[in-house]
Amino acid sequence: MTLTRKQGVAIAAIVIVGLIAALALLLAGRGDGHSHEGEGETAHAAPASGASATESGHGDHADHAGHAGEGAGRIAMTPEQIRNANLSVATAGPGRIRSAVEFPGEIRFNEDRTAHVVPRVAGVAESVVANLGQRVKKGDLLAVFASTQLSDQRSELLAAQRRLELARTTYAREKKLWEDKVSAEQDFLAARTALQEAEIAAQNARQKLTAIGATTSARAINQFELRAPFDGIVVEKHLALGEAVAAETAVFTISDLNTVWAEFVIAAKDLGHVRLGEAVRVTSAAFDGAAEGKISYVGALLGQQTRTATARVTLPNPQMAWRPGLFVTVSVATGESDAAVVIDSEALQTDGDRQQVYVEVPGGFAAHPVKTGRTDGKRIEIVDGLAPGTRYVSANSFVLKAEQGKASAEHAH
Repeated sequence: MTLTRKQGVAIAAIVIVGLIAALALLLAGRGDGHSHEGEGETAHAAPASGASATESGHGDHADHAGHAGEGAGRIAMTPEQIRNANLSVATAGPGRIRSAVEFPGEIRFNEDRTAHVVPRVAGVAESVVANLGQRVKKGDLLAVFASTQLSDQRSELLAAQRRLELARTTYAREKKLWEDKVSAEQDFLAARTALQEAEIAAQNARQKLTAIGATTSARAINQFELRAPFDGIVVEKHLALGEAVAAETAVFTISDLNTVWAEFVIAAKDLGHVRLGEAVRVTSAAFDGAAEGKISYVGALLGQQTRTATARVTLPNPQMAWRPGLFVTVSVATGESDAAVVIDSEALQTDGDRQQVYVEVPGGFAAHPVKTGRTDGKRIEIVDGLAPGTRYVSANSFVLKAEQGKASAEHAH
């Protein structure tokens, strides 16, 4: 079929339009391809950035967790705070632990410094000055009695003194007469003998008063003043105003509590450990105090019923902490043994059932749980939890325990 000129032009136009359209589509496809590639890079970068952020977040968390783990048992303190808290730091290391045998005991009055005060004359209490529990000095007035016995003795002294005065006068006159050759020597010798007898009688009457603790003179000749024999405390009182008492009645008991006795009993099998002069340590469950002393007495005989001996320790008691009647434990040293790690007993603290020691760490202290072994009251053996050479808080560690408890309470909230 023969194409006309018009048909050929139309076909050519259609082809050209088609090529243009195909070229446009091709160019559009390349543009979209570049765009998708950019988007792909951006999408790939975003996860990378997200991963980095996640890694960073984990890093921060890990670092924070690390600090938290380090600081969980640490108590931060500055050098100034340590000084203000009076914390003492020592080094754990080898030492010797004293082994001991413990005996139950009781604090009693020092009988060498305890007096059962009696009036030594029968009488009636006119006034009672001392009270139970009162501290008195030697010579302080305790009570005043009216006593007929004392009245008789003072009267005897007064009569003896008057006879003595007369005998002295007579002796002086007879001596002068004899020297002047007026009277015989026999009269002079008789006067001298009478003077000596009068002196003896007066001295005897005076000594009778001294023996019962009475003065030679008083506001009334029947008045007797009962006074403290030494410094001490009135621990017993058995006297009331107007009460009649016999000469041997113990109306007061005064004890000097500056020293007391810690008495304890020893079974026959333990007698070899307890020797006179042996150093001992006395403690009580009633308070944290302890005292050092030496055995001052060991009984030579065993009781027929108990088959035990009695021993005692004389303890100084300046603060009156060791009161008679207090139950105590007496530790008698039997020897010493070596230990690999030893710390001061004051360093040990308890947290529930756990025992712990505060050790020195950078910026403060940390609680370390430990297992203890032998102890002699002053030192404690550490069998686990503390290496030799470790620096630990040896005194006032209770301050750190309080800080630790405070921090735990804040963390719980």
